[in-house]
Amino acid sequence: MGQGIYITVVEGKGDNDKVSAYHVAPKQSQPKGGIVLLQEIFGVNEYIREVCDHYAEKGWEVIAPSLFDRESQKIELNYDADGVEQGRALKDSLDSFSENDIAACCNHFMNGLKLAVVGYCWGGSLAWRVACRSSRFDAAVCYYGGEIPSLSSEKPHCPVQAHFGRQDSTIPISDVENFISLRPEVETYIYDADHGFSCHHRKQYHQSSANLAQERVDEFLSRHIQNTN
Repeated sequence: MGQGIYITVVEGKGDNDKVSAYHVAPKQSQPKGGIVLLQEIFGVNEYIREVCDHYAEKGWEVIAPSLFDRESQKIELNYDADGVEQGRALKDSLDSFSENDIAACCNHFMNGLKLAVVGYCWGGSLAWRVACRSSRFDAAVCYYGGEIPSLSSEKPHCPVQAHFGRQDSTIPISDVENFISLRPEVETYIYDADHGFSCHHRKQYHQSSANLAQERVDEFLSRHIQNTN
């Protein structure tokens, strides 16, 4: 459904002043709103493109920036040990540039749409960070962002919904519970599932949890994001 576009960025790494992004618009002429959708550590891969298409089918205009582009374009990693290792290395190298690239995506939506940021894994952590450090978004959705509990002291500027798996060994449930106690204004849900439970390309996929989380996200976005035109 979507197409590749380029987003002009600032404070780039090296000589890069653009990053690619997957963009998809809904069939109707007037979108419900805009979504900046943030990747896992595996890149803007088939799964992320499918998620973008899914939201567009529901009426949203969606952009997913390729946050690995500053290193190399079109990086798509496998859901295996090698992919995790490569993805973590790229994340560590490029993490400091990611918030600028996300902000640049917002400039694409110059048509009066309210904006949400939706992120998965690394993208979930980034969604929390930009919700707290930027006033560009009207809502944020964070799926199993590993950094979120350590950033509990930061206060979001918009409504936030967060999703965690009780069986996720990378994000101890005690840390999640502490986050809930420190940030009661965040709409936080815990599922009997592992990290990455929403991704049907991963072995950790847990269909019932993924479906329930999506229902909650759909209701949350409808509640907080409305077309202002």
